[in-house]
Amino acid sequence: NFQCNSVVDGNVEEVPSKKVIKFNPPLYKQRYQFVKNLVEQHQPKKVADLGCGDVCLLAILKYQKCIEKLVGVDINEGRLKWNGSRLSPCVGDHLDPRELDLAITLYHGSVLEKDCRLLGFDLAACIELIEHFDSEDLAKFPEVVFGYMCPAMIVISTPNSEFNSLFPCAVFRDSDHKFEWSRMQFQTWALDVASRYNYSVEFTGVGEPPTGAEDVGYCTQIGVFRRKAEAAELAVLEHHGEHVYEVVSVLCILRAITSGFENFSSIPNLFFFFLLLQVYTTSYPSLQQINYRRRVVIYLVYREVSRLKQKYQVSLRQHELEPEFIAPGNQTGKFTSDLPVPVLTEDDKAMEIAPQPFCIEDKFYVPLQRIIAYPRLGHLCGNVEKLREFLGDVIELNCDGSAVKVDLNDCSDF
Repeated sequence: NFQCNSVVDGNVEEVPSKKVIKFNPPLYKQRYQFVKNLVEQHQPKKVADLGCGDVCLLAILKYQKCIEKLVGVDINEGRLKWNGSRLSPCVGDHLDPRELDLAITLYHGSVLEKDCRLLGFDLAACIELIEHFDSEDLAKFPEVVFGYMCPAMIVISTPNSEFNSLFPCAVFRDSDHKFEWSRMQFQTWALDVASRYNYSVEFTGVGEPPTGAEDVGYCTQIGVFRRKAEAAELAVLEHHGEHVYEVVSVLCILRAITSGFENFSSIPNLFFFFLLLQVYTTSYPSLQQINYRRRVVIYLVYREVSRLKQKYQVSLRQHELEPEFIAPGNQTGKFTSDLPVPVLTEDDKAMEIAPQPFCIEDKFYVPLQRIIAYPRLGHLCGNVEKLREFLGDVIELNCDGSAVKVDLNDCSDF
């Protein structure tokens, strides 16, 4: 059985009875890449990984700029606590903050529980999950994920049992698998679920079969479910107003709402709000947070003013060392060239008309109107007034606050 696991994960050992199949990249990476490609294509803001395990998929998706909320749910609390640190911001995230806010939360609990914090997601990933359910749990799964959570898109992957004949052993790929479906079995189940909950579904997979065995299909079969428009409207109406409790204490809320019920299973669905225990949460620095935005603006202004000052100093030295050359017929002394004039972009044109830096005695000035003309600074600040506010008392301005002021010959300015 261990040999089968190794084959699927791409870390294989030699088995003499059959030729070992190696996947490159390893199959688990292909599955994660499939989800990543979906995210890049559809740009979801809120993504949930149901059965997130060692959080590898979440660690990949946290770099997607479109995502603002990432949630992982798993029944194994120990794995969540052990791997949660992989999702924490690193030094680079503070030095170069992302554009949008990002919050990552891990919940310990069953994906078969109805928890209102999993409502309203754009994408839910169920990667190698359903084959771990017994028949009773498998029957609950569509009602919870498709009927209650009803995300805009759901991607489900599961082993293709037809591929197993190519492996050194013919048993299930994992000892915890309760079943492994053929393509026909999976597609029959998926089409029935899609029909019941008003989704469409498309089938694909990862893990190409070897030459000559194409008839077995992909090693991992995948269904991509998309919620239909009318289902989206019904979901909004059905779940509107269910977010009524603050997340103060999961245990206290459960204790309060279960008092008076002898049988926990008899609690009305209305009370299934916070059945998942939050074990980890973190927020990433972003340019939506004013302190990080200000820090980035100040850094960019420092960099641009330093670059302009250095360029001006170089031009002064060249002017002192080189005699002015005036070409015949060019009385202005300006350099002329027969080279074609480059086509200017909109950003180039904005810089052309922006006020130029200037020097008065030993002071070098860069107008704020020129600084704001740089595309990224213009995006971050919007207008000169906001730029002036960001600079505050950190960077010296001239008397009327219209330009950055630095000593021309002082290298310690920046």
